[in-house]
Parts: sequence; C-alpha cells; structure tokens
Amino acid sequence: MASGTPRTTLWELDPHTKAKHDILRQYLAGWFPVLSTYHGRVVFLDGFAGPGRYKNGEPGSPLIALSTLLDHSYFPRMKGCEFLFIFCEQGRDRADNLKEEIQRFADERGGDWPSNVKISIKNNEFEQTAQDILETLKTQKAQLAPTFAFVDPFGVTGLPMDLLADLLSFNRCELFVNYIVNTAVRFATSGQIDDRFRELYGTEDFLKAEGLQGQARLQFLHDLYERQLKERCGFDYVQSFGMMNNTGNIIYYLFYGTRNTKGLQLMKDAMWRVDAGGGYTFSDRLAGQDILFTEGDLVSEPLRAALLDKFAGRTVLVDELEGYVLVHTPYRPAHLRKYALSPLEKAGAISVDRPGRSGFPAGRTRITFRPA
Repeated sequence: MASGTPRTTLWELDPHTKAKHDILRQYLAGWFPVLSTYHGRVVFLDGFAGPGRYKNGEPGSPLIALSTLLDHSYFPRMKGCEFLFIFCEQGRDRADNLKEEIQRFADERGGDWPSNVKISIKNNEFEQTAQDILETLKTQKAQLAPTFAFVDPFGVTGLPMDLLADLLSFNRCELFVNYIVNTAVRFATSGQIDDRFRELYGTEDFLKAEGLQGQARLQFLHDLYERQLKERCGFDYVQSFGMMNNTGNIIYYLFYGTRNTKGLQLMKDAMWRVDAGGGYTFSDRLAGQDILFTEGDLVSEPLRAALLDKFAGRTVLVDELEGYVLVHTPYRPAHLRKYALSPLEKAGAISVDRPGRSGFPAGRTRITFRPA
C-alpha cells in the first residue's frame, strides 16, 4: 500500500481533491467533443480509479468522467465516435465497489450503455494495465487511440517515467498526473527510497537536490519532473497546478502534458475556473470562502510586465502575443486584451495599428512596444 493510502474502502473528500475533480470535469467537457469530431475512437484511462464514490456520496473520477460525457449537450452528435473508459483499481474491495457504483449509475439511466460507450474495469496495478495495453498494441501493430490518461496515485510509486513515455508516445495522447511533491521533498536524496525516485523521474538527476532547502528544493524537483515530461514523454507543452493543504504547504502538483495547443488552452481555462486564489495554486484554506480580489487584480501587473520585457522595442501581430501568453505564461489568451493591452495602450507603453477604431482584432492588429 502506497504512503498516504486510505485504509478504508471509502474515505472523505478533501477540498483539494474536489478542486482536482473540478479541473477534470471542466477539461473533459471540452476534450470529448473536440476529439470525437476528428477521431473514431477515444480513450479515457483512469490509472488509480478508487471506489467510485467518497464517504459522503460524492462521485469519484470514474463517475465524473462518465457523467461529463453522457450528460453533455453535444453527446447526441458524438455517435460516430467510440468512447472506451478504462478504470484501473488495485484494491479488490474498491474495485468491487466501483463496479457496483458504475452499475448503479447505469441503472439510473435505464440500465444500458449507449452502443458507442465501452467500459473496462481492471482490478490491477496501473503499471500492469499499461503494460498489457502496450503488449496488445505491439501484437496488433497498432497505435493507441487518442487517450487522456488520468494518473492519480497516493504516493511516488506506480507511475515510472519510462512507462508513461512508452504508453503516451502517440501524438494525440495526453497526461494529467498527480505528482506528490512533498514526498519527493522529504525523501529524495535520503537514500531510503532512491530506487522509487529513479523510476519516478527516469533519471538520477534528482540527486542534484542534495543540499537544497525549502522553496529552492521544491522548485528544483518540480522543474525536474516538468523537464522529464517534456524530454522523455515528448510533450511539447506542460502545465502544472499546485495544491496546498490547510497549513499552506504545497503537497502535490497536477501536471498536464499535451502536444496540442488546443488542449493546452482547454486545460488553462479549466484551471483558471477552479483556482480560488489565482496563480495556479489551490488552497484548502480558501475552499468555500469569498475571495476579496478579482481575476484582473491577479493578472494585470505580472502579464503586462512579462509582455513589456519580452517584446520591448518590437512590433508584432496580436496573434503572436496570444501564442506567447498561451505557451509561455501562466495566463490565458482571454486575459491579453482586457488586462494587458488596453491598460498598456492607455499608459502609452504601446502603440496600436488596428484595422478599425477600437479593439485588438486578430489577423491585422499590430502592436509596437516602447523600447526598454
């Protein structure tokens, strides 16, 4: 049993877990219709699926994924795509409970699944399930269909980087993984479980954290995991979202990896909708509380500063600025015009060559930044 694994079949839902599920729900609501438009089959792989529900009846990730698809307003137009849900749960009691919950979920909707929705529940470790998928693909000389892999373990074991790289090497595969950074901060370089960290990172570079303390150590290990997702798994774009406990300490990061800017934008939108405090960090201490500042307060100054630093003395199309914001900052392209360009124009920090009298239309709007 991994460190931190609940010892009961069901357990209570923490606020940060609810936030994680809210991100998942928001993302899948966009991912399902986009992928089904261009592909005949898509896969949702839940690597640590759990028992289906929490102690007080809240749905777990398998029911969230299923309901997001089946209750989607666009679902009647997705009939040409087959959706395969693979739920992997190692614990026998939890796997059995998950089967019961999914059957109850189906019964509430008439008892039969739509013909294009397939469900497979694996009472197995994620590693073994992933190896089985790879072996099947090898035997069939096939490629994995577009896949969203939600990998949410309780510790640092069971998700070796090499396996993730092999499984998700196909172009349309994406990863949403829970990286338990507080365990890494505590035990990396201690010599106690270095073999687990070699698997987790796919390298021994974690040993370079020796001697680092506090935020510097956490940042190094965060950046190392991000680097490995890019270099080993081949993800062009990686986004992280920090989760704090009620003491204000980051306990894990959610990492999202993709090769597609459309997916990156969907995930950023989902993260910003959930983030109670701004800056891609959710805190249990903020759960259910009113926030006394707005999204604009969080975005305006740092985004303006980033643009002024990057583009000083240059003239660029607004489309290039949108791409920069999406790929190279924590912010959304939707933030660009309202929270950055409009204030910068009023302040005289930029001049605008636009096709009309106002706004920043894409395509022909050119922005000239004042020299540094």
